[in-house]
Amino acid sequence: MKRKLRRNTLPNVIYFFPALILFTLAAFLLRQPILGLCELAVTVGLYALLQARSIRRRKALTEYIQANNAVLEKMKDGEVPFPVAMVHLESLELHWYNRAFGKLLQLPGQMDPYKLRELLPELDLEWLKMGMTEAPEELQFRGLRFQVTGSLLPDVDAKNDLLFGMIYFRDQTELLQVRDEYIRSRPLVAIVVVDNFDELANTLSDAETAGLTAQINTKINEWAEANNGLVRKMERNRFFLLFEVRDLAAMSERKFELLESIRTIQTSNGLNPTVSIGLGKDGVDFRENYKFAALSIDMALSRGGDQAVLKDRNDFAFFGGRNNHSDRHSKVRSRTAARNLAALIAESSRVFIMGHKMADLDALGAAAGVYCLCRKLGKRANIVMDVNANAAQSLLSRLRALPEYEGCFINGQDALVEVDPKSYLIVVDTNRPDQVECKPLLESLRRVAIIDHHRRAADYIEGAAPNMHEPRASSASELVAELLQYTVEADDILQEEAMALLAGIALDTKHFGVRTNSYTFEAAAFLRRLGADPVEVKKLFQNDLSSTVARYRIIQNAKQYPHKIAIAALDYTVTRTLAAQAADELLNISGIEASFVLYPQEDQTIISARSIGEANVQVILEALGGGGNAATAGAQVKNRSVLGALDDLTRSIDKFFEP
Repeated sequence: MKRKLRRNTLPNVIYFFPALILFTLAAFLLRQPILGLCELAVTVGLYALLQARSIRRRKALTEYIQANNAVLEKMKDGEVPFPVAMVHLESLELHWYNRAFGKLLQLPGQMDPYKLRELLPELDLEWLKMGMTEAPEELQFRGLRFQVTGSLLPDVDAKNDLLFGMIYFRDQTELLQVRDEYIRSRPLVAIVVVDNFDELANTLSDAETAGLTAQINTKINEWAEANNGLVRKMERNRFFLLFEVRDLAAMSERKFELLESIRTIQTSNGLNPTVSIGLGKDGVDFRENYKFAALSIDMALSRGGDQAVLKDRNDFAFFGGRNNHSDRHSKVRSRTAARNLAALIAESSRVFIMGHKMADLDALGAAAGVYCLCRKLGKRANIVMDVNANAAQSLLSRLRALPEYEGCFINGQDALVEVDPKSYLIVVDTNRPDQVECKPLLESLRRVAIIDHHRRAADYIEGAAPNMHEPRASSASELVAELLQYTVEADDILQEEAMALLAGIALDTKHFGVRTNSYTFEAAAFLRRLGADPVEVKKLFQNDLSSTVARYRIIQNAKQYPHKIAIAALDYTVTRTLAAQAADELLNISGIEASFVLYPQEDQTIISARSIGEANVQVILEALGGGGNAATAGAQVKNRSVLGALDDLTRSIDKFFEP
């Protein structure tokens, strides 16, 4: 111990003194007595100073250890059965350890100067130097799991660089195993709903419906049994299931195979059922887990169904949702929503209509339709919109020229000044609070309605009444056109308003090429009867020569990616309208079924995406914080370069197409 103490107190400069003596002797041999005497005096003086400092350091270290000797003796004698060691925090050298520590690391009885980083390389003591008393992570060693705590020993002499710490290893293996088992065995509540059961049953005989029900029951029971779950049928198309959290990882890894297996069932008329799965976990009890599952199933259905949604205490997670939305349209539901909306407008002092930022033809067309309804009901209304920053200037200029629209358009700040407690806000063409034209206006009003066709996002606008959210619809303009059929007379709708609604439908359906159904064409026929001229609508989509050249320059930069995808990553800024038009144009190329255009804008990267094939661009961009629907989507990737966003995009595409 004395030798070790001497090694720690005598610095390595002691080995330089023989050299100094040799230089002194050389001076005398060369007959330089004055120089020799000076060198001898310096050597003796330095040696005396070194000895004095060494004695002081040894004394300080001895007092340092003796000050903690009582504690060390108790630990050594077995009063502290868990491993304990004293470490020099700069060199990480062990200066003392008890028997339990030596036994754990299989060290010999004598205390040799081991380095802690050699014995336990995964243990970092930076936390102890920073004054913390507990390691931020557990230590796993030889099949055991330890919680490492520590304390700094009091410094006897602050002038000496002697920073020591005591570290304590508490074996938490059994406790942590019990904790992990508790977490793994927590309940996972699930609700499964057959999305289109009513539509399928309406086209089948009773015998065929019974057969379909039996097949669906079998698939759901097989899935529950494969994942160690219990299942109980609540209604003819609704099931309650109970799992443990440990089974969630396997379900997720297999991508909730129930979604695919249900689609293998086929009715006599060639239709396939689909299901939505809502899961809830991390609740304080079964009641809260069931509440989370109910929120999840509502989210899944509002996003079009055919997917699984998991809700925990913090957020939603989405699985599946690759396919186009099933059509669960109901005219009764639309008529009821239209009447409720009209009644709430009539009860309001005034109405504000607001779309998303950089409003396009669909947002403006839907807003114009709602403005028409407010005019019919005799309520003062305003469309909240930035008249300078939008993607619908051609339509905007036509509407502003109408006397009925004088003073209609205001910005968000002016709207905030004019609101009162009885004001009513109607949000069109978005369901995300961060995407609306003026978020403070949304936050300042309690009475809010939504008319939207995009898939529901995790950060959706809550508490909307009514919530006319229909992912099956082609556009918000289609929903508003359907609403107007139940609330106003044909003569109440201006020809320009009918044109605006038709333009919105044409924009989101790519001139009726994608995302159309019978209701889309019914709405278009209704608007055509009101005088909406397709030729005038076509003119709203016209571009000048410079914009056309710029669009084809973007197309020239596109590269083909696997899965019939084209990606154009630009190193210069363009307008959102131009990027969207280029993404649409790329779909006209043979062999391309999905397109992505990326470009920088200040400190973010903007992505515009389109699809006419298997790729669901909304699901792909959702991983990057985007949204939209299966055919049209976009994203704003904050604090990310175009190349970085491109890497994120390609990873998301590859993950989407994983088998």
